[in-house]
Amino acid sequence: MKNVFQEIMTKNFPEIEKKKPTQIQDARRVPSKMNPRRQMPKHIIIKLANNNDKVRILKAARERQKVTYKGTPIRLATDFSTETYKARREWDEIYKVMQRKGLNPRILYPARLSIKIEGKIRSFTDKKKTEGIYLHQTSNARNAKGSTVKINRK
Repeated sequence: MKNVFQEIMTKNFPEIEKKKPTQIQDARRVPSKMNPRRQMPKHIIIKLANNNDKVRILKAARERQKVTYKGTPIRLATDFSTETYKARREWDEIYKVMQRKGLNPRILYPARLSIKIEGKIRSFTDKKKTEGIYLHQTSNARNAKGSTVKINRK
């Protein structure tokens, strides 16, 4: 597995490998048992020794947009911890409402909500502040469009 990752890095991101080679702590395939009758993606989970390496690789993959292995396009993605996953899930309700209203929200790592307000990108870690901004933005939109917006508060 480590050799596959090193090959992907040298072919797709030679500039990263030249500056500072990535140190792999652990590499394995998931699922461990493959069913020959079913077509399944062959996921490889790589644990890097340095978190900054992961950030650099994912940033380079986003910029490059097309990462390949032996000519086949592949996707590099981050694997979140359980705590990060739960923190990101807490934004779901606000995210969905904002998305329906066309505010184009984004969830950034580890668990921040980002939206574009009046041409400026703002990010929030506190849901209460985000709701206040959201209500302000939708009241401006309501005044302009004549529609109303409802948020369920818990």
